Order: sequence, then C-alpha cells, then structure tokens
Amino acid sequence: MALVGLNMVSFALIDPTTQQILKGDEGLSADGIYKVDTKDLGSKTANITGLTGSSTKRYGNNVAQMVNYGAAAPQIAWDGLNLDFDTKQKIKGFTPDSKGGWLPADEPAHIAVLIESGSLSGGSIYFGFGNATAVESEANVQTNDDNKQIVDDALTISALDTIAFGHKPFKLYNSADTGFDEPTMLKEVFGGYVAGTGTGTSTGTGD
Repeated sequence: MALVGLNMVSFALIDPTTQQILKGDEGLSADGIYKVDTKDLGSKTANITGLTGSSTKRYGNNVAQMVNYGAAAPQIAWDGLNLDFDTKQKIKGFTPDSKGGWLPADEPAHIAVLIESGSLSGGSIYFGFGNATAVESEANVQTNDDNKQIVDDALTISALDTIAFGHKPFKLYNSADTGFDEPTMLKEVFGGYVAGTGTGTSTGTGD
C-alpha cells in the first residue's frame, strides 16, 4: 500500500512514568493534543527510520538458513515550517525562566506523536508513537542575501517502549480497516486521551 502525502502531525506531552497525556498548563493545549496545522504552516517531512531492527543471518550447512532481527528502534526526522516557539521548547523539555528565556532540562520531555499519511487505496495510514523524546541538534542560521534565508524547525524524535502498545515502540493504524475507531486510536497513542464534549479533536486534513 503506497503512502500519499503528509496530512497531519500531532504532538502531546506525556507523564514519563504513567505515559498518560498532560493537559492544560502542564501540556501543549487544553485537551493535551497539539496539531501542527495551518497556524504553524504545517509539516514538510516526517522521515521515519528504524521500524525494523538490524538483521543477523544464521548459517547451517554452509548456507543462510534464517535471519534474526533486533528490536525496532524508530527515529523520526521531523521538519516543520513555523512551529510555535513555546510549543517547540516544551516538546524538547526546555523550561522557561519567566524572563523570556528557556533552559535545557537535564532530561528531555516525554512526548507522544501521531503521523497521518494518505493511501492510494483511500483513507489514512497512521504511525503512532506513544512514548518518545525529541531533540533539536542544530540551528543553521544564515545571513539573508537577495532572498530570505529561512531555517525550518527540525526535530529528531526517538521512539521508546509504549505501555499501550504492549511495550512496542510504535503502532500502525489503517482508517479503512472495518475495526478502526479514531477515539480508540487517540486514547492509545495519547495516553488515555478522551475528547471533551463538543471538541471533537480531529487528525484529518481539514485544518
């Protein structure tokens, strides 16, 4: 099944121990979920690697008889156009000093991430990461010339063990599956998330 486009990337802060979503001032929004939509000019790429662990061939009778695979260790190279400044610092785990400054924390924040792509067959394919950390390893600041030199927001996200996924680092969802239920997916990925009455948080492409 071919993937088509990048429909939406959503983030949330979670408790590092319980992996439950954080809301309000402790989180990224009133209900905890922050969608990178048109207010942030959207996401450019979410390059996911490490979905399968490294392989080791096992030999018998002088030929390869089987292959052992190590544990998956997914990483996401996420590139956005204009992510809200405060939100990005919270995602990285930085803390404000109430004077306009943000300090790196001793440990990165724990986050949940949901990446939505389309499918040639119709519907959406989701990559859910219920427990991860994010770092911003560089900022290539350049002088303007005849054109503005714009530096995108770039985060490297590393997926970790997720309780809701049976201690796996990620989970795939297919909206075309007859058993698919969006509220259940959101509850799993975003640590117990339940949409408030009338809020109807959506991960679709309408934003």
